Amino acid sequence: MRIRIIILVALFAVIGFGTQLNAQKIASIDMEKILASITEYQDAQVQLDQLTAKWQQDIDQQYEMIKGMYNKYQAEQVLLTEEQRVKREDEIIAKEQSVQTMQRERFGPEGALFQRRQELVKPIQDAVYEAIESYANTRGYDFIFDRAGSAGIIFANDTYDKTDDILRALKN
Repeated sequence: MRIRIIILVALFAVIGFGTQLNAQKIASIDMEKILASITEYQDAQVQLDQLTAKWQQDIDQQYEMIKGMYNKYQAEQVLLTEEQRVKREDEIIAKEQSVQTMQRERFGPEGALFQRRQELVKPIQDAVYEAIESYANTRGYDFIFDRAGSAGIIFANDTYDKTDDILRALKN
């Protein structure tokens, strides 16, 4: 008798859980395919790639210049006085630091490339996200996942956001 009750409770729990899962509507999209189909996005990517290549070429040239300075210093080192050696070493170090600074300013987390990407790509991405949210709300989807990338959830219905509940629990 006790086993029947346990099985019956387990069965009702599984049925109730299954019904709850069926109530949620879930969809997936391929964000890469969507973005690749937008001409403005493709044009922005081409501009960013060209800018990256040009800046990288400039930096590579600067490093070649530093390498030349160092090779010349190595060849003439025995002929230089201590003061001249220190001066040349300081020039090489200063030049290298200058190039590293330029590299950070262009390619760093808040660098010029990041800023340019924000200018060109973010408005397009925002429009895509707005279209996804509108689509989800119109058709009653609770979650939309990106199956192409690592973005994960693209859209989630706010009724499933339990952040405030957790914050309240933490305060108690």
